[in-house]
Amino acid sequence: MASTEDAVIQEQFAGIPRERLLELLRSMLMSRRFEEKTAESYQVGKIGGFCHLYIGQEAVATGAISALREDDYVITAYRDHAQALVRGMSPRKVMAELYGRIDGCSRGAGGSMHMFDKSVNFMGGHGIVGTHLPLATGVGYAIRYRQTDQVCLCFFGDSVVNGGPFHEAFNMTAKWELPVIYVVENNSYGMGTDIDRVAAVDELFMRACAYQGKRAEQVDGQDVLAVHAAVKRAVDRAREEKRPTFIEAQTYRYLGHSMSDPAHGVYRSREEVAQERERDPINTFVDRLTDAGVLTDDDVEEMDQQVIAEVEEAATFADNSPVPGPEEIYRNVYADEYRGGADGRDAWR
Repeated sequence: MASTEDAVIQEQFAGIPRERLLELLRSMLMSRRFEEKTAESYQVGKIGGFCHLYIGQEAVATGAISALREDDYVITAYRDHAQALVRGMSPRKVMAELYGRIDGCSRGAGGSMHMFDKSVNFMGGHGIVGTHLPLATGVGYAIRYRQTDQVCLCFFGDSVVNGGPFHEAFNMTAKWELPVIYVVENNSYGMGTDIDRVAAVDELFMRACAYQGKRAEQVDGQDVLAVHAAVKRAVDRAREEKRPTFIEAQTYRYLGHSMSDPAHGVYRSREEVAQERERDPINTFVDRLTDAGVLTDDDVEEMDQQVIAEVEEAATFADNSPVPGPEEIYRNVYADEYRGGADGRDAWR
């Protein structure tokens, strides 16, 4: 039986061990269930401000980050909850940050768009469109300066390719041959604008050819194994040749751009969303695993219930975490403890 299963895995899953395949599935399930709980908490007023969910795009974060080592770096934009979780951040810390509580990864000061955890080399969520690409270039330069074989993985959305930071970062990274892998998550819409309306070249990976030649490719972002394979090739290239790669992952978000706009009816139709849901990255991966006999429907249900329980526990933890006190306003502002006030505002000097 074991030898038959091994043969199936070798043939259909590129030799990825069963345990690893289940880790990929669990990672995507965690991202999905966490975001569903986030939406629920937002709707009842426990989460405020801007909030961008990742539902539908789980295969990109899971497939890409799973190709890294623990000492590699990850940096992303504002749709960052899933990347943070996949990278290894605690669901408790991420949920508490969403709730604006002291036990959040940024002590409640960052919120949805600014997840950060140095301990797992997760260099943030960044709220300003495209401005983290030069930061990824800087991480790549630091790696080169220190002469290590680490890499930096940078995620961003499709609307970024029309901005200046994209071209400036790409040119510098290519010229200096820095070990950075750029992954554009092309979900077809920049907020509510179809990419075809604003992009002269809508095959976005072609944009990078001006800077990186053949080191650019397009991949099915709804296929976690395809994403993993593409990023693994890029990681190997970065380690061995110290050169960057650009990957366009074609994906789709099932909900609105943020919690403030509807899933359909304004800039896309209900029928379009329904059609894209037929390619749900989690469901299609489950089908592949069960059809191949790697796991059963009962296995999937058990895993899903475990994930849901962990997410619920994280929400309870966030609910019980204290609200930051007024003294937090000066934390991480001054190099030393702030001793100022109305009569001593320059005491820190």
